Amino acid sequence: QGISLPTGLILSTWQKIAPMALLIQTSHLINLNLTIALGLASILIGGWGGISQTQLRKIMAFSSIGHLGWIIIVLKFDPQLSLFNFILYLIMTSAMFLSLINISATKILDISISWSKTPALTTTIMLILLSLAGLPPLTGFAPKLLIVTELVKQNATLLASSIMLISMLALFFYLRLAYIVTMTLPPNTPNSLLTWRTPHPTHLPTAIINVMALILLPLTPTLLLL
Repeated sequence: QGISLPTGLILSTWQKIAPMALLIQTSHLINLNLTIALGLASILIGGWGGISQTQLRKIMAFSSIGHLGWIIIVLKFDPQLSLFNFILYLIMTSAMFLSLINISATKILDISISWSKTPALTTTIMLILLSLAGLPPLTGFAPKLLIVTELVKQNATLLASSIMLISMLALFFYLRLAYIVTMTLPPNTPNSLLTWRTPHPTHLPTAIINVMALILLPLTPTLLLL
C-alpha cells in the first residue's frame, strides 16, 4: 500500500521471475498434494483479501497471489503450461501497472474520475481488469481455460470445479473495479463535453503491452507451439 507504482510493478513482475524459474526446473521433485494445497490457499486468499480493498496496489497484490495459485496448481501436471500462464500474467500485470502509472492512480477514487482526462486509457484499464478476471474473449481467458482442461484430462474434475468456484471471489472485485471505472460518474461532472486532457500522452511501450494484454487469445495455439 505504501510503495510507489513503479516499485509495485517490479515487485509483481520482475521479482517473481527467478523463483518461478526455480519452481519450473524442480517441478518433478515437488509433492503434488503440497502444490494443490498451496494453489487452493493462494486462490482463496487472493480472492477473499481483495474484496474490501480500496487501494489499487493492494488489489493488484491480492490479484498476484490469486494468479500464482493457478500457476502452482498445474505446475506438477504440466510445467510448460505453468510457464505460459506466468508469461501472460506478467503481460497483464505490467499492462495494468503501466496504465495506472500513466494516470497516477493509486486509489479506486483516482480511476473513477479519470474518464474525463484519458477516456481511451480508462477504457483500456477496464478491459485489462476483465482480462485479469479471465473473461473471454480477452487474453486472461486462455490460461484459465487451458488449466481447467488439463486438470479434467488428469481426472481432477473436482479440483477444477473447486478453483473455478473459488475464483468467483476474485471475479467479484474485478467486476466491481470495472463497474467503478466505466459506469459511475464522479461528483461535480464538468458541464462541457470536451474537458482538458492529460499532458502526458500514452507511451508506446504502454500501448503495445496493453494491446497484448487484450488480444492474445486467438494467438494462443501459435504461442503454445513456440
